[in-house]
Amino acid sequence: MPLYSMTGYARAQARVNDQLGYTLSVKSVNHRFLDVQLRLPNGLDALEMELRRALKEHLVRGHVELTLSVERTAQQTSGFNREVVAAYVDAFRAAQQEFSLTGDPDLNTILRMPGALESNHRNSGEDESEALTVSVSAQIGALLQQLKAMRAREGESLAAILHGSLDRLAQAVEGVAQLRPEVEQRYQERLTQRLSAAAGSEFSRQRVLEEVAVLVDRSDIAEELARMTTHIGHFRELLVSGGETGKKLDFLLQEMNREANTLLSKTGGVGGKGTRITELGLAMKAEIEKAREQIQNVE
Repeated sequence: MPLYSMTGYARAQARVNDQLGYTLSVKSVNHRFLDVQLRLPNGLDALEMELRRALKEHLVRGHVELTLSVERTAQQTSGFNREVVAAYVDAFRAAQQEFSLTGDPDLNTILRMPGALESNHRNSGEDESEALTVSVSAQIGALLQQLKAMRAREGESLAAILHGSLDRLAQAVEGVAQLRPEVEQRYQERLTQRLSAAAGSEFSRQRVLEEVAVLVDRSDIAEELARMTTHIGHFRELLVSGGETGKKLDFLLQEMNREANTLLSKTGGVGGKGTRITELGLAMKAEIEKAREQIQNVE
């Protein structure tokens, strides 16, 4: 299953009949949940329910805007309303006789009167809404597949970026692992010197070494490195499996960031090659932050 981005766009045009056509478009951007916004002409309540159902079936997360624009073709033929025109002419004649006026009715003026002209095509608004509902319902599945295809292509690009971040993160972890024995030895030597100086003749060397061993064990970063490696492997598996992984990936990155913080707190102030571990730890945090920015757009 591909990894899906939440960014995408799709558009379709269709005709219901000779006089009625429409454009159906949908676009999506990142959002924590599925947030649907529909822009439809009035009187399409049944269609709105159908579209919301389809969007929830096909999409999991994202701010989605779906727009239906209706285009009506101008009628080729038209006629006049005989009753309305006759009423205007009769009213003109009656006023002419009552007030002794001269002149004839102006046809151009009469035909501009409300209701004087009418179309030969008389489909009701209800018929039009029903026809639109049927046609759009038939189109929405293919349109959403087109949207998902674009989201999948965007997801491929995101996956490539995230794999790059994981590679650099893994290199930093490996670098710390290689430095760990030497830094641990240096830390042990410094502790031994300080405790020996502080204890003087009151404590035996064996007791000092025991205390040093406890402190060194507490500062050991082996567990943090092991967990970081495990998280990286799990992250890669989720990228390959695809699907609805955005929230899981975000959780893993939070865990990675926690391990990096612990690593830095345990190795701070060691000096020598401990400084290099600090640099690598900060590099880990930088890569984790970059990855977190990217997965905000993963479904």
